[in-house]
Amino acid sequence: MEPDDVLAGLDPEQREVAQAVRGPVCVLAGAGTGKTRAITHRIAHAVRSGVVDAQSVLAVTFTTRAAGELRQRLRQLGTPGVQARTFHAAALRQLTYFWPRVIGGDPPRVIESKLPLLIDACRSIRKNPDRSELRDIASEIEWAKVTQVGPEDYAEAARKAGRTPPVPAEEVFRLYDAYETLRRDRHLVDFETILELTAAVMTEHREVAAQIRQQYRYFVVDEYQDVNPLQKLLLDTWLGGRDDLCVVGDPNQTIYSFTGATPRYLTGFSVEHPAAAVIKLVRDYRSTPQVVSLANRVLDKARTPHKLALIAQRPDGPEPVFAEYDDEPAEAEGVARAVKKLADGGVPTREIAVLFRVNAQSEVYEQAFAKAGIPYLLRGADRFFERPEVRQAVVLLRGAARSAADDDELAPTVHHILAGIGLTPEAPGGGKAREKWESLKALADLAEDLAAEGGDLPAFVAELERRASEQHAPPVEGVTLASLHAAKGLEWDAVFLVGVTDGMLPIIYAETPDQIEEERRLLYVGITRARAHLALSWALARSPGGRRSRRPSRFLDGLTGRPAERSRASSPAPKDRRAVAAPVSCRICAKTLVAAAEQKLGRCAGCPADYDEALLERLKAWRTGVAKETKVPTYVIFTDVTLQAIAERAPTSEQDLLAITGIGRVKLDRYGEAVFALCRAAQDQTEDA
Repeated sequence: MEPDDVLAGLDPEQREVAQAVRGPVCVLAGAGTGKTRAITHRIAHAVRSGVVDAQSVLAVTFTTRAAGELRQRLRQLGTPGVQARTFHAAALRQLTYFWPRVIGGDPPRVIESKLPLLIDACRSIRKNPDRSELRDIASEIEWAKVTQVGPEDYAEAARKAGRTPPVPAEEVFRLYDAYETLRRDRHLVDFETILELTAAVMTEHREVAAQIRQQYRYFVVDEYQDVNPLQKLLLDTWLGGRDDLCVVGDPNQTIYSFTGATPRYLTGFSVEHPAAAVIKLVRDYRSTPQVVSLANRVLDKARTPHKLALIAQRPDGPEPVFAEYDDEPAEAEGVARAVKKLADGGVPTREIAVLFRVNAQSEVYEQAFAKAGIPYLLRGADRFFERPEVRQAVVLLRGAARSAADDDELAPTVHHILAGIGLTPEAPGGGKAREKWESLKALADLAEDLAAEGGDLPAFVAELERRASEQHAPPVEGVTLASLHAAKGLEWDAVFLVGVTDGMLPIIYAETPDQIEEERRLLYVGITRARAHLALSWALARSPGGRRSRRPSRFLDGLTGRPAERSRASSPAPKDRRAVAAPVSCRICAKTLVAAAEQKLGRCAGCPADYDEALLERLKAWRTGVAKETKVPTYVIFTDVTLQAIAERAPTSEQDLLAITGIGRVKLDRYGEAVFALCRAAQDQTEDA
């Protein structure tokens, strides 16, 4: 492959990235704009052009899977020698290599989780927090360590950062201090300490720094908006004052600031490196124009100078669907029906995702999908290659590979082995049995794909081991249930964003302007996961019969308006759902209404209203009677503002009553006929007069 061959097929901006082979370079890459393609072709072009040796390149990203994808793409481009690793994997490799030489003895053991050590730390100070509290304390310690805050400085640093620790700051300090003491005494390192020690060894031992800098001369850092101060410290130590650095990121996808990540290194790159080339990627190849348009409109109101408005490159698709439900179970059942319709229409369930703000929201969808017989996967639970059935299968396959004959056929052999541990021709109905079956079926499908390429059983086992090391799970049939944070970096044909209410998105704990803006970006991330089908929904109450006091997310203000007929054409509205009305304008002066009370009235508070005062009094008397009969407060039936709106509009049809903001199908069914009768009677009296 010639150097110019690497540039073939790139769009103008991607080509500009690929040709900027010397640093410093900053690539601002919007969602779905092909940033991985751009940076891998840049590396390959630099190597093919003789600018740098492949072995001198260190490409750093945030997940093992992303690093594996970088390596795979570079191999396809004929550049197999490039090191593509996570920050932690690269640092651990260096620390382990140099430890015996500069420290002496065996390197420390890496702990995957802080919880076991934290439990011992609790015992040492006679503290007994519950499991969820321990996880939150562990998160606080991680934040402190990545922001380079020691135990003694935690309380003041947390106060300045506006953090709300799960226990008093003094207790976090004591646990943090005890945790660090135990970690050092037991010769252990956590992920943050790996980075810290690697930077310290390079700083204190010039020969180590010289050797590492001699090895790595050319740096690429992906997802640069998620870099935290500790990672930036290590990166600067690796660079040692050099500037052959290319960073790639999207400030609109900064959603991890609570962990210590900060976009300021990305947005301030040209200040830190005045000679830097800054290139923007805005052509979106992932999503339809309809999805891209909504994503752009969500960011239109954001308080940021780096909005990166996307330009869709795909053909038209369906309009996003907005749906309102009376309660969460109704919302989950409605989503299950929509998923079933998509699946019946040919969309694989593995290409469908339901995304929510917090993991606790998944339960009602698990129940609805189980009831509907829809397979699902809960992302963020156990990793694919750590599932018991997958581990058992890999052990059996590894043993079979050692004794395999040359003429053994891959697919039949794998099917036979997997059948012995639960793979059946037909899928079980649901639950754990279905989850196990889906895992085994994914392995069988992967074997069939490799067999079609001429692979044998040893090659299949090697492929499984490679995928396990990179956490690259094969596609498993089933709808993905995931939090918005866990969905970052992924994409599906169809995405359902659920629970999109104020108090959940933005989350109730988001109080400062910066926190609110991060919640807006989280919604943007969710929207841009969808390739073609996108639905956003919310429930007015948590449980059936509960108080319907919720309102759609403020981030959707002005975005949900479409003719009702078009909404129904995209996704038929079941009994418990209604299409969201267009942005409400004053029927008198045509000004857009913002206040909830004004939207309900359909006019500005200061605009004159013409209504039948007698009708309003009869409506209030009727409401009082119903409240006494049903033993509920009057506002549960209709608020005063709603009665005022009814009196002003005098609705006589279902469509007229549903047009009043806040009145849904349930209240229509319960009170509609009585309201229509009162309004018709008022009209008759007016005509008679």
